[in-house]
Amino acid sequence: MIPDRTEISSLLDEALAGVAVAFQGMTAHEQESNCECHWGSAEELALLKTPDVPLDDDLLGRTYGTADWHYPGPLLRRILPQLTQHLVAGDAISRTGAPGLGYFFATARWQEWPAGQQDALREFLNAWWLHVLVEPDAKVSAHDGLSFLAEATIKFNPWLAAWAEALVDEVTRRRLVEAVDEWMYDLRGNALPWPSWHDVDTWVPALQLFVVRHAPGALREHNASVELLDDVRRLGLSDPERWA
Repeated sequence: MIPDRTEISSLLDEALAGVAVAFQGMTAHEQESNCECHWGSAEELALLKTPDVPLDDDLLGRTYGTADWHYPGPLLRRILPQLTQHLVAGDAISRTGAPGLGYFFATARWQEWPAGQQDALREFLNAWWLHVLVEPDAKVSAHDGLSFLAEATIKFNPWLAAWAEALVDEVTRRRLVEAVDEWMYDLRGNALPWPSWHDVDTWVPALQLFVVRHAPGALREHNASVELLDDVRRLGLSDPERWA
């Protein structure tokens, strides 16, 4: 049974506080650099190498929206207390796109960080995913949330499993309807509905199976079109029969 919304809100607040503690005092690598013409000034780079100084929204956004850092791990640790807040607010994904932001996390190789830092980030991602799924006013769509988490963690099935478990909630079912409508064009063509740097050969059939198993009831509940319901039905057929 999933926690209720009040509990999920508390879990998210606790996870944000945990990130703030776990990454206090972090700095970018001392040799980190970037192009002043395209990224920002030497003074701004120096701020990234200074612990715990708040970054303004523009500098923070340019930092997590840039893919060519030399030492992305220390850089992500430096900005995580603010970046996690921006994820909740929806600003980070609206600025960079969910897959691109997830790729930034993946290049930071956060699964190799000290255990306490890994745990703090993992607890945030789990709490944030529940928030995205069940909170009516969540600022990030579930389909964007899934693509970010898949790319950031290089894992897929655990996020689908959490979504399936949360389908007892009406908001979560509505999120699935919205996602299926967003995904269907690509799934019909056996393609992942976002650009990925990871294991699309297994992720595509896993997502198709998730839709076939869990979407029909939610689609009928929310009066989805006959065409969309039929597309979902066809996903459950073998390839030669699927779109005949």
